[in-house]
Amino acid sequence: MQVGFLHARIRQEEKLLLAELESRGVDVARIHIEETPLRLEPGGPSREYAELDVLLERCISHSRAGAALRVFDGWGLPCVNPVRIADVCGDKLATNIALLAGGVPVPRARVAFTPESALEAIEELGYPAVLKPAVGSWGRLLARVHDRETAESVLEHKATLGSYHHSIFYVQEHIDKPGRDLRSFVVGDDVICAIARHSEHWITNTAKGSHVTPVDVTDEMREISLAAAAACGGGILAVDLFETPNGLLVNEVNYTMEFKNSIHTTGVNIPAHIVDYVLQVGEGRAVAPPEVETSSVATGASQ
Repeated sequence: MQVGFLHARIRQEEKLLLAELESRGVDVARIHIEETPLRLEPGGPSREYAELDVLLERCISHSRAGAALRVFDGWGLPCVNPVRIADVCGDKLATNIALLAGGVPVPRARVAFTPESALEAIEELGYPAVLKPAVGSWGRLLARVHDRETAESVLEHKATLGSYHHSIFYVQEHIDKPGRDLRSFVVGDDVICAIARHSEHWITNTAKGSHVTPVDVTDEMREISLAAAAACGGGILAVDLFETPNGLLVNEVNYTMEFKNSIHTTGVNIPAHIVDYVLQVGEGRAVAPPEVETSSVATGASQ
């Protein structure tokens, strides 16, 4: 079997995945997304990709990953994850819509297109509220606003900056987390492990310096994680969860998940699970996401 390995910078996660593939004697074709143009010609993939059985996407940039996956998908090559999942998970608005359609409980949210309507949405949700870019990761460009004056200032800055990240106002209710949030790791039809991310800061991303501890995968966590994964298309996903008095809520779903800090924490060989799934996809025997009774998971404080 030949596995295409689509990447930019080789981080610790990519090193671990490459080592796991090498340990199994898998033929790996590295494809550096920043150095490799993709030929758009009739007749399917060009010669250098014709022998690939499956592609594993491990890019940093969502826009570049999405564009490359669109090409490989168009060639009919099985991808992990395919572009349809990247499109949903890489955009918080698309994720929210997919989760709502799947009956998965999520924080209340609004989307607005002017500072004035965004302010109206914030005040409807109530203070504090969180402003997020629709596309972004690692906890960047998030703002928590506690009052109207702060909201007006942040909205003015976003409108003035004028970039793509600030042209749509995605507003989410603030969830009072108990100093942590949860992340579950879904591979195919299984939740292989989960962690808690702890921080005194209201943003608990590990990129912002939070520390992680293992947590048991409860029945509730398994059910909501698999439901979120199924709603977004399945595959290999990390599901970020908030704990509330009324149950778990899904905050975000990540399609190129980082895991280096979670292997020793959980004792689970995450790269091995990922490679198992990739090889199953390449052989055409990957387990499809399970069917989920949406009514059974819609128990949190959604909408």
